[in-house]
Amino acid sequence: MSKRYSELWKSQQWKKLRQNLFRLQRRVYKAVRAGDLKKAKSLQKLILKSRSAQLLAVRQVTQLNKGKKTAGVDGKSSLNYQEPMELVEKLNHCGEDWHHSGLREVPIRKKNGKTRMLKIPTIPDRAWQCLIKFALEPAHEATFSGNSYGFRTGRCTQDVQKRLQLHLKSDANGINKRIIEVDLKKCFDRINHTAIMSELIAPKCIKQGVYRCLKAGVHPEFPEQGTPQGGVVSPLLANVALNGIEEIHPSLRYADDMVIILKPKDNATKILDSIKAFLAERGMEISEEKTRLTKTTDGFDFLGWKFRVRKDGKFLCIPSSENHRAIRQKIKAIVNNSNYGAEVKAKKLAPIVRGWRNYHSSCDMSSTRDKLWFMNKTANRKFRKEKKVNRYRANELCKKAFPSVGYRQNQHVNVKGTKSPYDGDLVYWSKRNSRLYSNSTSDALKKQNHSCGHCGLKFMEDELVHLHHIDGNHDNWSKNNLLAVHQSCHQQIHWTRTEVCPSDSVAGGKRKSKPKGRSKTEFT
Repeated sequence: MSKRYSELWKSQQWKKLRQNLFRLQRRVYKAVRAGDLKKAKSLQKLILKSRSAQLLAVRQVTQLNKGKKTAGVDGKSSLNYQEPMELVEKLNHCGEDWHHSGLREVPIRKKNGKTRMLKIPTIPDRAWQCLIKFALEPAHEATFSGNSYGFRTGRCTQDVQKRLQLHLKSDANGINKRIIEVDLKKCFDRINHTAIMSELIAPKCIKQGVYRCLKAGVHPEFPEQGTPQGGVVSPLLANVALNGIEEIHPSLRYADDMVIILKPKDNATKILDSIKAFLAERGMEISEEKTRLTKTTDGFDFLGWKFRVRKDGKFLCIPSSENHRAIRQKIKAIVNNSNYGAEVKAKKLAPIVRGWRNYHSSCDMSSTRDKLWFMNKTANRKFRKEKKVNRYRANELCKKAFPSVGYRQNQHVNVKGTKSPYDGDLVYWSKRNSRLYSNSTSDALKKQNHSCGHCGLKFMEDELVHLHHIDGNHDNWSKNNLLAVHQSCHQQIHWTRTEVCPSDSVAGGKRKSKPKGRSKTEFT
């Protein structure tokens, strides 16, 4: 029986299912853009009852999401062979009248030493949230401001960095501008539920389920404010409540982090009062202690970067001191760990350093500090203290541990205006995304005309691109042996192979060297 369920699940035509869902989502987006909310809500109901959407929702939360192994209040962290199909049937029968279970609280340590509580739903609840997210996201992407970037499909922190560069460069008279750094006090915990429900574009059945989701808690009483952090749909609901705050005055928002850009004659007090009034209507407030007015020449920290306009008027962006301190601590923890040998240390350091360098690839990384020169030397010295590791071997290990990444200062290409992946312009989004990947992945995408080498579909923004080794040899990184495929297609390739290489997995196998680039790419 379990084998039959397993084969039924694996035999699903994920390519066709994804096409069906995207076709509906694009229609929702276009209907909202045209102002036809009645048609949009009707299409959202179709998504809720769509077999394609239900299958993809279950697959997303059980196989693809990073937190797929996190247990909810029922203690279940995974599903057996038959349960995915049973969950699909449950979504089909109960999706329009969903009742949420309670939430499991998990304490997460913050950078300042304090803790915040993640509230984790059960797997069925996460699947339902993913299903309604399929319906809600295209509708609200059609209304979101072009100055909002956090938790949005097709947008990233580098877009914010580029926008700040355009606002503060010498041609824009950045030297005479000021910045208000706005800090929202416990944003996710204080959002008024009424504010969310009044702004939600959805039919009654989805609104009812969302309301129950918001009221789900760890205590018997119903909470009146906040969104459960850890839920699949929570970031989207927060964006719904905060949408429009960016239009009060030229500003950039990434989730609950925000900077307001002031010209010399702008009244900072008046603008802040307008922001406070907007937030008060939604049950939120700013943190007076952390909100401050700064001259651009003094510099300010935002999203892990230090932004400053130099005295000669030139724009400067470097990793912030706090961000640099965090990467040093991670490197030290591995280098000084006596349980690891030099080989293991180099292997563990490589993805951390590569990810950090890729994140800052559009910064000015010319300083010795930002090149991690001293950390490299410290690691080299530690490696050479081990037996059978001479200076030549230590140098090789350091090259692996501190992989180089190409830097292009201020060269990131920003997303165009209010464009969204749901607008149907797949060529634009595929080409844009190929620039965000490593050299090997980018080359494969260009060779394949930005399409999956297995199913032939264009790549969407939020889908992982895997590199498949055609001959199964992970040491062979020649261009003719690499195929850029969807994560789902990659799994299907290996399911249909009669023999699978032991090292051929989603996490990656043995290989001589890793190509430079963004850690978002998976190598197998």
